[in-house]
This record gives sequence, C-alpha cells and structure tokens, in this order.
Amino acid sequence: MQAPYRMYARHLEGVYGGRVYRVGVDALFSCPNRREDGTGGCAFCDGRGASAVYHRTQEHELSRLGLCRDGIVEDFCSNAGSLAERIDRIRFQIERGKAFVKRRYKAERYSIYFQSYTNTFDTIENLRALFDAALACGPFVEFIVSTRPDCLPQQVVDLLASYTGMVEKVWVEIGLESANQRSLDLMGRNHDIECYIRAVKALHLRHIGVCTHVMLGLPYEGCDDYLATARLINAVHSDAVKIHNLHVCAGTRLDDWHRQGEVCTASLKRHVSDCIFFLRHLQDSVVIERMMCETPSHRRVSPRSFPDKHQFLAQVTQSMETHGWVQGDLV
Repeated sequence: MQAPYRMYARHLEGVYGGRVYRVGVDALFSCPNRREDGTGGCAFCDGRGASAVYHRTQEHELSRLGLCRDGIVEDFCSNAGSLAERIDRIRFQIERGKAFVKRRYKAERYSIYFQSYTNTFDTIENLRALFDAALACGPFVEFIVSTRPDCLPQQVVDLLASYTGMVEKVWVEIGLESANQRSLDLMGRNHDIECYIRAVKALHLRHIGVCTHVMLGLPYEGCDDYLATARLINAVHSDAVKIHNLHVCAGTRLDDWHRQGEVCTASLKRHVSDCIFFLRHLQDSVVIERMMCETPSHRRVSPRSFPDKHQFLAQVTQSMETHGWVQGDLV
C-alpha cells in the first residue's frame, strides 16, 4: 500500500533495490557555535552530540537512573585526541556498527554517516584524512555528512564532491530548524537564512544531495512559521528533510526557560497535527527521513513521555489516510 508521504526506507529500496543501513560515526568534531570550555551553542543543545544507539555504551547505564540533570555524560569533543587516534576511533566504530546492523537486521548494504557535532568544522587536511579513512572501510552505498550551513566553504564542498565516484550518492545534512530568523536568533544559531540558501545552492551545483533538519514547536512559532519553512525547503529543492519535535535537554538554556514556564513542548496529538500540516505543504518529491526526536529519556526534560517512532508514524499515517491527505496536496 502506498504511504501518504515519501518514506525514507521505501525511497532507498526503490533506488538500490533493497534496504540500506547507516553506520554512524563520531569523529570527535567540535562546533563553531560553542566556546572552548563547552559553553555557548544553540539553546536546545546539551553539548553531547548525536550518536548511534550502539555507540551509547555509557548512556545505557545512565538510562536506568531516570533523568540526569548533572551533566554526567562526558562531552567527547572536548578531548578529541590526535588525528591518528580519531582515525582509529572511526575504524573501530565502523567495525562495531556494521556488526550491530548485520546481526540485528541482516544488513547487506551500508551507508557511512558522520553524525555527531559539526562534521565539516576542521582543516581541509584533517577532513580529507578522516573521510578517506572511513570510506576505505567500505564498500558503502552512500556517504552522509551532518553539518551547519555556515561550515560549508567552497573547498569543503569541492572535497565532498570528490567522493561522488566512490559511492552511489553523497549527502549533506544541514541544520536549518526554521525559516523564521527571529527563531534562529532566539535559539542562538548564529547563522541566517541566506547562509542556508547559499549552502544548498553550492551543494546542488556539485550534485550533492541535501537533507534539511527542521524543528517544529519552537517558542512562539505556529502554523504560519511551519508554512514558511516548508516553502523555503521547496524553493531551494532540498532533496530530503528530517523533522524534530521541540524537546528540552537537561542543562541547556532551553531547560532554564522551561523551568521558568517560558517554554512548553508539544503533546503527541499536537506534534502529529503539526507534522501532517508540514507534510501537506511540502513537495511530494522530498524524502521524509525522520519525524520525531530520539534523544535518550535520561537527557530529555520534556516531553518525558512520548511513544516510540513506530507508534508515532502509525498515528501520522492513519490520520492522513483517514482524511485522504497526502504529502504535497496543499502545495
């Protein structure tokens, strides 16, 4: 049965003839939006970065303790080590990641995913060495790099484009969050909308795919803002999108605002409704890679209780099918 939106898994199956599994790595990058002591950064970021579930060995233990407000999880980017150590770490993570997805899903096709922090925030020499080392552990179907729009100078775009002959597709995931500049300023993003537009244009000129990260439920935002964000993504022809519901991580500025009653997060019902509204205004060619955050519960102040992604996606699908709605029907 045809889904009412362009599902990522079905997109991959259509392109490659089967399932493709991401192998995520943390190459110990930092972020230009944080100071050397770890302070600063975006209002929603707890400085711990995103990482694949099979790399969260320390967090497995912490998850049994409930919400941890004391910053127990170490910020790895503050102690990056030498380039050789980072390469060794990448190789180890790829070996472990491949073993995990092969054991759990019987995977046969893999993509390499530079996932944690800002994965183009380094010298061009270091980037080339790290990317080369990771791709040498292939073969990989796709090469995926997550970063910020202000960390994509032309030499980095050229470097990424140089890998198009080694994989079927090179992708860059760009954090936009919102088309509302006031929201970006409030969240402390320290880039503007034009920066995002320039980055997407530069990547597309080199035939690199773009996945845009957006966040629904930001303070003071509503349907008009979601509509503007969808229209911006349509205008720049972003190839894919990841949707996150606003969530509050312990120890962040957002956490402070939440305690003061200035910020609230969406209920399940509201996030389902917001996602459907967003999807209906998004061109039907845009691949939907994600629709909710997966931050571990011991780091998440709010929402404390939220269904797993399969239950959430089932609710989105059921509601759209019941009403006869599909992605892009309001574009």
